[in-house]
Amino acid sequence: MALEVKGVVAGYSREVAILNGVDLHAADGLVTLILGPNGAGKSTLLKTIYGYLRPRAGEIRFDGQDLTTLAPKDMLRHGVAYLLQGGSVFPAMSVEENLALGGWILGGGRGSREAAFAAVYARFPRLKERRRMAAGLLSGGEQRMLEIARLTMTGPRILLLDEPSVGLMPKLVDEVYAEIAKLKAEKFTIVIVDQNVKKAIEIADYVYALRLGRNSHQGPQREFKGRLPEIVKEWL
Repeated sequence: MALEVKGVVAGYSREVAILNGVDLHAADGLVTLILGPNGAGKSTLLKTIYGYLRPRAGEIRFDGQDLTTLAPKDMLRHGVAYLLQGGSVFPAMSVEENLALGGWILGGGRGSREAAFAAVYARFPRLKERRRMAAGLLSGGEQRMLEIARLTMTGPRILLLDEPSVGLMPKLVDEVYAEIAKLKAEKFTIVIVDQNVKKAIEIADYVYALRLGRNSHQGPQREFKGRLPEIVKEWL
């Protein structure tokens, strides 16, 4: 299974394209990182993959399926889950109620819901301890953990993570990336956009850099790290 983005052109208005022919290949079971300066089109690319923006040109395929024209409501059924940038927990609802919202497409089968909760709590034991607590009382890192855990309720095959470290203190960033590392160990296919280059690149297998809505550099993490200072200098 792989995510393939080919020649995608997309934007928020007819007149201006933010993405100008972007290509990306996210291999099965690996972490693909997308880097670039502000305005490069990183988050726009994730929104386009997930259907919030309709590409004007190009195609998006996952596991051989054409996702190019699908709406966000259809993506979970195709195994694609998306972590929006910024907070998305419902603070007055309990941790468990927030997780239940993530499993809405499981339908009425009690067994499938119970299995989903069991898998999530095995993966995130701290959330099990706090499952009756209002989500708004969790720390910032725990809330982000809850958001990521909610993505896994339906057993998706690929996770799109938009700025998972945004707004968090360094200690909490470490906690969130430790949880992402566990998902990597479980062979989830993960695509990450994050301004925290230092943390994100440590977990990545393959890295793309965008500039002005186009591919500028790409390569395996080991090779990319050595070129990072030179590449970042181009963004200034």
